[in-house]
Amino acid sequence: MRGPGGTIGVMPTRPTASNRHPSDARRERDGLCDSASRVGPDAPTLCAGWDVRDLMVHLAVRDNRPDVVLGEAVPPLRGHRERVLSELGAAPFEDLVERVRNGPHGPLKLPALDSLTNSAEFFVHHEDILRAQDDWAPRELPRAQRAALWRTVKVLGRVAYRRAGVGVVLVTPQGPRAVVKQGADSVALTGDPAELLLHAFGRRSRANVRVDGAPAAVQRFREAFPV
Repeated sequence: MRGPGGTIGVMPTRPTASNRHPSDARRERDGLCDSASRVGPDAPTLCAGWDVRDLMVHLAVRDNRPDVVLGEAVPPLRGHRERVLSELGAAPFEDLVERVRNGPHGPLKLPALDSLTNSAEFFVHHEDILRAQDDWAPRELPRAQRAALWRTVKVLGRVAYRRAGVGVVLVTPQGPRAVVKQGADSVALTGDPAELLLHAFGRRSRANVRVDGAPAAVQRFREAFPV
């Protein structure tokens, strides 16, 4: 991802009403960019094989380069994809950070679509940076954001745990619970909504989630989803 190539200029972001009252997606995007600048391009992330620069390239492509995304699946576009990734990877790191901070163009910049497509994505990738560092600690999130993450993981869990081999119940310390997979034998995954979401997204080694249930059910679950 960091081959030779030209640099890419970035226009600065101008303050708007949405900047003054940011959504979860906007706040996580800004926080991720701040954290990326703080730890630097060569710092590790929880994404296997990626440092912070690699993650920022991924996010820049996800925001505004559908042609590059298509290159993963369409062989004739693979050469183009590699050229663009090399160019982005070779850009000055702070230019790359600002490109991600500025976000997508067009309809995806609309607040409703931004929240739908980016709230969970940028929360998880922000934690990919934070939790890969030696000094990480869980963040205290606003109540409304915790509620939004709970709504997300209740839906995502149905997909994430479909191959669990046992039933799966998500439980928060505050009391709400959700059955995301039916089964004769079940396990309970207990944690704050943010931790449950990270677990569902595969960040199990850094997610503060407790797995409870009959020993055989817990074993089957852990075989399907090792830490």
